[in-house]
Amino acid sequence: MLSLQAILLCLASLLRRNFSLHDQVHHLRGQLAAATAKLQSCIIVMDSSLDMSGMFSYQSDDDSSVPSRSLKNFSLLLSLSALYVPMVILKYIDLLSKLRRPQDSEEVAINKRLAYRVDIFLSLHPYAKPLVLLVTTLLLIGLGGLALYGVTEDSLSDCLWLSWTFVADAGNHANVEGFGPKLVSVSISIGGMLIFAMMLGLVTDSISEKFDSLRKGRSEVIEQSHTLILGWSDKLGSLLNQISIANESLGGGTIVVMAERDKEEEMEADIAKMEFDLKGTAVICRSGSPLILADLKKVSVSKARAIVVLAVEGNADQSDARALRIVLSLTGVKEGLRGHIVVELSDLDNEVLVKLVGGDLVETVVAHDVIGRLMIQCARQPGLAQIWEDILGFENCEFYIKRWPQLVGMQFEDVLISFPDAVPCGVKMAAYGGKIILNPDDCYVMQEGDEVIVIAEDDDTYAPAPLPKVKEAVYIDIVRHERYPQKILLCGMRRDIDDMIVVSPFFKPLITFSL
Repeated sequence: MLSLQAILLCLASLLRRNFSLHDQVHHLRGQLAAATAKLQSCIIVMDSSLDMSGMFSYQSDDDSSVPSRSLKNFSLLLSLSALYVPMVILKYIDLLSKLRRPQDSEEVAINKRLAYRVDIFLSLHPYAKPLVLLVTTLLLIGLGGLALYGVTEDSLSDCLWLSWTFVADAGNHANVEGFGPKLVSVSISIGGMLIFAMMLGLVTDSISEKFDSLRKGRSEVIEQSHTLILGWSDKLGSLLNQISIANESLGGGTIVVMAERDKEEEMEADIAKMEFDLKGTAVICRSGSPLILADLKKVSVSKARAIVVLAVEGNADQSDARALRIVLSLTGVKEGLRGHIVVELSDLDNEVLVKLVGGDLVETVVAHDVIGRLMIQCARQPGLAQIWEDILGFENCEFYIKRWPQLVGMQFEDVLISFPDAVPCGVKMAAYGGKIILNPDDCYVMQEGDEVIVIAEDDDTYAPAPLPKVKEAVYIDIVRHERYPQKILLCGMRRDIDDMIVVSPFFKPLITFSL
């Protein structure tokens, strides 16, 4: 390889010498023609003194061309040296290191180490590739301009501009005359085509990476007061439907779903198959892990109005352990959380631990246990399932909690008749850390910060009104019928069957379960 480079260097030197001799012959012919023309004109119209001054001026012009020609030769030699000398030095250092290195040594060759450093530089710095492309373009323009300056009669600035035109457009060298200028211009044009191909590949890769990031859901969500759902389960469809119905009175809203699934191929395709009306609510899907803070910030977790953590299918303890880790990640957000967290758990025994970690921000829902208890109640009271469906959904009337300052100091028996379009059924007590009391005593007095729990059609369809006038009437004693024992047959088995059949002590002697 070293001998091949030496041969190429010798050929380049001979080629430069050939170009130089060719240019000198061409220059001498031009000078001879000019001298002949001057001599003929002097014989006709000028005297001998004027002829002598012309000879002196010709000699001075010839003397001034000597430094210009040596400068052009130096520029041509400099451009060739800048191309070959680095390769020769690297090969010499590599050969020298091989000779000095022991045979059993595991030292890496210098060319491999240099390639590794270049690879690290290009992979770590985001603007490394455009910077390398820019430096390569400037080097090609500079070396090409020096080479053109060495084989043509143009000035250095004109040669640099001509080199730039060859790099920008490969067809500009078609009108070049002379073997030397043609060879240099073709070399510059080939380098320009390679640079253009590199630039095109760089732009294509950047656009492809951007579209791939959008397709896989890696871009940041710029939203606020949105509902954030972390995880994916078969309950997601009904959850999206109910939130869309709740947002209908607000003109729609935004729901962001983040799960460890592919955005376009799985998440958006599964949501499209659900085929229900979103009622103006936008659903945005993102791929990521709720356990990573960077992914949580990507979905604007600190600006979310509410955060819902779904349980994963499979082992109950593993699902609750994952939910606990997600709550720890949420509590570790530096910006803080604007909304509250609703966590779905699979085992009632893990509820205390999750509330201990999350504090007042976390509300737990043990869906498996709640559904089991509702099934027992529906078995005791036929028709109760329709009532639960109407109250727990947003299609008809549902529960709402709101604070009314004008009700402070009023007894609960007066609160019951203060809402013509709603049914008060409980109080969320501020003095006891938000404890909820359903059907409190009639003599309970509303305190500052207490919220009233009502059943209403929507959150904007009810408001307290002035107390109506109640006519006095004779108290009617309600006759309660005698209760008889009930027998309930449970078909099948589940892991929390003991939690499912736990009822109030008042009903224990009246209910018998058979498995």
